[in-house]
Amino acid sequence: MKKKIVLVALFIFPIVTYLIFASAKHNSLFLPILSENNAEIPQSWQTRNNQSIHLQDKITILGFTGTDMVEFKANMFNLNQKIYNKYFGFDDFQMVMIAPQGTEQEIEKMIAELNRITEDMKGWKFVFTTPDKIQSYYDSLHLKTELEATFGTPNVIILDKNRNHRGRKGKNKKGEEEYRESYNASSAADLHNEMTDDVKIILREYRLALKKNKRKDEFRDNIVNEVEKANQTK
Repeated sequence: MKKKIVLVALFIFPIVTYLIFASAKHNSLFLPILSENNAEIPQSWQTRNNQSIHLQDKITILGFTGTDMVEFKANMFNLNQKIYNKYFGFDDFQMVMIAPQGTEQEIEKMIAELNRITEDMKGWKFVFTTPDKIQSYYDSLHLKTELEATFGTPNVIILDKNRNHRGRKGKNKKGEEEYRESYNASSAADLHNEMTDDVKIILREYRLALKKNKRKDEFRDNIVNEVEKANQTK
């Protein structure tokens, strides 16, 4: 009888836990989905090393540099210090910036400068294309804010491994309604107080999912082994 109770508990508890988490608003465990299955980066948009960049199966901070390199340099520094340096060691985490063609050399200089104070810059990805294609791609995200005349914006967004746009929606812990689709890279406070927490949440979400799947597989395998042993003794 005790064995049956234990088995029922092992099956029921994960299901109940999942239902609680699935119905939760923005909290310390999960980050809401604002839009699903956003467009992949076209393969024709390549990096300065002629490589293609993919959003699928990556946790991505996505931004648009624009042609104002002075403004973007300050934003890139903030993102590098407040976000990238904290999380670049995680597998499948990347910073993808969409930039207008013609800005390659200036961005190369910025990368070289930051490389002096950053352990590893390989998580920074820049793809280059024409302004009209940048505008079209930005429009496909259906964000509430618009690109500036430079085809850039200080705002960056979080995309998960399925290219879902993640952010804040619903009631916060104080019971107040909130909606956040992007984070202002020109504001160190915005990155430190809001974005750092949200990136941490989504990274932890994937770690919890991996652990859950591992436990589930181990449990299933143990049950199979026990059944096989029982059959062999009959």
